[in-house]
Amino acid sequence: MGLLDDKIVLVNGGTQGVGAAIARAAVREGAVVAVTGRRPEPGEALVAELTAAGGKALYVRADLADAEQAKTSVARVVEAYGRVDCLVNSAGLTSRGTLLDTTPELFDQHIAINLKGPFFAMQAAVADMVARQAPGTVVNIITSSAHGGQPFLAPYVAAKAGLIGLTRNAAHAHRWDRVRINGLNIGWTATEGEDATQKFFHGAGDDWREEAAGKLPMGKLGQPDEIADFVVFLLSERSGVVTGSVIDWDQNVLGGLD
Repeated sequence: MGLLDDKIVLVNGGTQGVGAAIARAAVREGAVVAVTGRRPEPGEALVAELTAAGGKALYVRADLADAEQAKTSVARVVEAYGRVDCLVNSAGLTSRGTLLDTTPELFDQHIAINLKGPFFAMQAAVADMVARQAPGTVVNIITSSAHGGQPFLAPYVAAKAGLIGLTRNAAHAHRWDRVRINGLNIGWTATEGEDATQKFFHGAGDDWREEAAGKLPMGKLGQPDEIADFVVFLLSERSGVVTGSVIDWDQNVLGGLD
């Protein structure tokens, strides 16, 4: 039996990067998976890939910056499959801004995608679980930068730090409903989105991954498939009673100094 046999898993922001890796891992572990994203092309391509491999998958077009679309993404999955057992909030915005140069518009974009979207997706998914009096699990993909982060990530850090607080608050509120809610503070990860970010904001060349890996303790960036396996574990019953935990999935140790 797979860790997620017969589970209905919704991965918001699941059409590329870490989200897509989580979708692939969930299907391998027996889940029916729905992924959301703004662009149909990668979403439909991923669903075709998962279906060709023998899985069952659905693409739902949604912009998680819109609270109504975040809620509707859950409703679409419930309409298609009757329920949502597991939710992963993986969508994220990492555009740069410091305390001094962040505009109200940029700040609002970060809050919308990195905090507001997850809030209302969780609201809808947990409401479905509670209405059915059924257990469920939620994993929020956060960031190790939420502990403080780099100066150029001010609005990102503000929003993701809020998601840490929300994760713990919601976990406490719904533990008696047997809904477990946890978060993962991931570090620097090799994704398509990070590649675009490094090139656009930092002028990185095509070899930036190798250069960056050489400066890291483990000699590599975080790998989406490894993160995905850990998320599947947190979604599954094998993670036991764990709830309200926000785990640092990184190779830098908070508070450690050389």
